[in-house]
Amino acid sequence: MIPLLPDLREPLPLDGVDLADPDNFTDGITPWRMFHTLRHQDPVHWQPEPGPNSGFWALTRHRDIVRVDRDTETFTSARFVNLEEVDDDQIKKRASLLEMDGVRHRALRGLLQRHFGASVINGYADFLRGLTARTLDAALVKGAFDFVEEISADFPINVLARLLDVPEEDNQRLIAWGNRIIGNTDPDYADVLLHSVESEKYRDLPFRSPASLEVFAYGRDLARRRRGGDGTDLVSRLVNETPRDGVPLSERDFDNYFLLLVVAGNETTRHAISHSMLALIQHPEQLDRLRRDPSLIPVAVEEFLRWASPVYHFRRTATRDVELGGKRIREGDKVVMWYASGNRDEEVFGDPYAFDVTRRPNDHVTFGKGSPHLCLGNLLARTEMRIMFEELIPRIADIRVTGDVPRVRSNFVNGIKRLPVEVTLA
Repeated sequence: MIPLLPDLREPLPLDGVDLADPDNFTDGITPWRMFHTLRHQDPVHWQPEPGPNSGFWALTRHRDIVRVDRDTETFTSARFVNLEEVDDDQIKKRASLLEMDGVRHRALRGLLQRHFGASVINGYADFLRGLTARTLDAALVKGAFDFVEEISADFPINVLARLLDVPEEDNQRLIAWGNRIIGNTDPDYADVLLHSVESEKYRDLPFRSPASLEVFAYGRDLARRRRGGDGTDLVSRLVNETPRDGVPLSERDFDNYFLLLVVAGNETTRHAISHSMLALIQHPEQLDRLRRDPSLIPVAVEEFLRWASPVYHFRRTATRDVELGGKRIREGDKVVMWYASGNRDEEVFGDPYAFDVTRRPNDHVTFGKGSPHLCLGNLLARTEMRIMFEELIPRIADIRVTGDVPRVRSNFVNGIKRLPVEVTLA
């Protein structure tokens, strides 16, 4: 069974667009129709949100997204990068690397930047290939299985466990924490839904998720045991190295940095792999091209990333009055870059709704574009995905979807919960 491919350009009235409602992001169709409408009718669109005086500017064109992403002086991350309204006290308690600009951002990023650079990541190639083989050996022998659980989630979490130097038996806890935190608008995942009255009790925690407390406790235990040691894992680096601005990490800095690694190091790559596999199933001719010519896989990975767009958006806040796309944006307004929409912009991508594993050039904005906030782990994610599909594709003669493919109820993460498949081995 191959899920039907709807026409994502089917007209949607402008008054039917609501990017603030997570229910509009559960069918894999409506988000793309909303983005298409906005790019063509109102590319810098004021989107009201529930609550008094609340809303944001939705940017859906590639060029506007790139402009805002690069201009950190006019569009700051320091007022937070998610849609949630936060006050100064919450910012002090919850700010991670993502919610900083300037000197301090560069200093904290610099702590781990070289550990995600080409020389280090290339050195992981043999480990990643061996881990991929182990993951595939365990899954494919079953014949029928959930691709998300057995492959997409299993592989990145094992990579993260290696980087953090934590035991494999903790993997399921790490996955569950990521689900509960990032899935804070999905009742299948969240302990407390983001917009519920109960969430006020957790307003000072990342994503208002009580799971954050469990991640903090786990990270603090690792920090306590590794402080003063000579380990080379990411936790040891955080607790034993001083940022280049000379200001050591506070306990709160460490908590938020560690939580970011746990969540970002798993969730996005996992969903990108799931979307990529689903796309190859839905476009068997593209899978055949990669099977016939595996040398195309590095190029295909860029199309996988464009197509998947595992993070729908990131937010900035205007630091001054500015004009953008013919609209007057006021100081303090939320400005939201819808990366997923930018990745379907007809001005940049020829036939953007076509999944083409040979697409060149491929100027996607999945990791950001030319910004100091370019995803720190982008090379690792690309390498994981390349090796995964280099190892997977030769092993399978056929792969079919055998059931529903539910999506995460979220307008932040473009996630697939389950992908039931049946495979015929090559």
